Amino acid sequence: MRQTPAPAAPTSAELSPITALSPLDGRYAGRLAPLRPVMSELGYMHRRVQVEIAWFITLSDAGFAEFKPLSPGARTYLLGLVKNFSEADGEAIKAIEKTTNHDVKAVEYWIKSKFEARPELERAAEFVHFACTSEDINNTSHALQLKGAREQVLLPALDAVIDKLREMAHGFAAVPMLSRTHGQTASPTTVGKELANVVVRLAAARERIANVKLLGKMNGAVGNYNAHLAAWPDFDWEAFSRKVVETPEPLGLGLTFQPYSIQIEPHDYMAELFDAVARTNTILVDIARDIWGYVSLGYFKQKLKAGEVGSSTMPHKVNPIDFENAEGNLGLANALLRHLSEKLPVSRWQRDLTDSTVLRNMGVALGYAVLAYHALGVGLGKLELNEEALAADLDASWEVLAEPIQTVMRRFGVSGAYEKLKEVTRGKTVTAEAMHALIRSLEIPQAEKDRLLAMTPATYTGKAAELAKRA
Repeated sequence: MRQTPAPAAPTSAELSPITALSPLDGRYAGRLAPLRPVMSELGYMHRRVQVEIAWFITLSDAGFAEFKPLSPGARTYLLGLVKNFSEADGEAIKAIEKTTNHDVKAVEYWIKSKFEARPELERAAEFVHFACTSEDINNTSHALQLKGAREQVLLPALDAVIDKLREMAHGFAAVPMLSRTHGQTASPTTVGKELANVVVRLAAARERIANVKLLGKMNGAVGNYNAHLAAWPDFDWEAFSRKVVETPEPLGLGLTFQPYSIQIEPHDYMAELFDAVARTNTILVDIARDIWGYVSLGYFKQKLKAGEVGSSTMPHKVNPIDFENAEGNLGLANALLRHLSEKLPVSRWQRDLTDSTVLRNMGVALGYAVLAYHALGVGLGKLELNEEALAADLDASWEVLAEPIQTVMRRFGVSGAYEKLKEVTRGKTVTAEAMHALIRSLEIPQAEKDRLLAMTPATYTGKAAELAKRA
């Protein structure tokens, strides 16, 4: 029997949010707009142009008779190529690459094409990319990309989450909440204190991300300045390279100099950075799951938005989707970040090309992290504390006062204090009346009895409020 062929899948010549292969450039494209200019291929090209121009201008000031210092006008023009680099410029470089089949050489040729009708620059054209290997340009460009992504996008997005959690920690510092260790009722805390725990962890994690030094090397094909010294044997090329790498932008790159390398920069700093981001993301997975649970318990309500649907069949549902979205994207980010940190420091002999294609996914890894931070911010902004639910949970859990009662008994030498409270409370429903009767029967000073009788699960929170406000 002849089968009818399945209809062909729709095709589109133009990339759009619904034809994009990656959801980062499709469904979530708008949320990642700030990251795209930095971590896209266009951003990579932009940074390559920046590195080539910085090397070229600094080389003109090195004192070589063959390459005189550039005029102020030429410098301004060259720095303008970097400052005004556009998508059209990127397309022009891609067009050259179709012929060269080499992306860095295409950048070199594009820069030289911009020297036309400028005699001063035309005469010096052979000093573009002088003595450089492609990796001198690539590794510093990647570091500049990571610098921009960290300072302009990643840390601000993370800071927004930390700031919101800190605001909530302080605002709910004194709101009592039943703890659950092993999922069971435990000594009360406050909502603010539990959020403060996360704020402190995230603040430390954020500093680890911020403090990773971004390294760059510009030392030739295998890291020994071979070609450089062939041209000018008596020149201090290492000091010159350090100057280009460490001089602040725009005349330099504003990175930390890497003096030892094979053809590629070893990427250990990248592994350190990606591991720091992954550890931060793990903390955020922890809080996303906890808040999901608190929403489930009714401790938090979620603000409603007109027109939104929580289920295709159950009209009542208001799902904690932002925290679920965050958890999923944090997992994707960490899978990529951990692969990057494990793979990039490994290279066969003086260089293999496995790092090149992997490095192009740095923006994908960071994109999933930034997407998750955005989702967390949205989710936190929807939360409304349900103090009635918190109070009801506490009032149904008088067994948690077994801890302070037995501790006071032990203070006054009452034998078997722990065991007596265990017998009365473990695995049982305990009422306020039963607990008060027990307290009145204790052989301890009356003042201590009165203090314990005045205690409730909601007031047994120790220093929680104070600790929350200090975060």
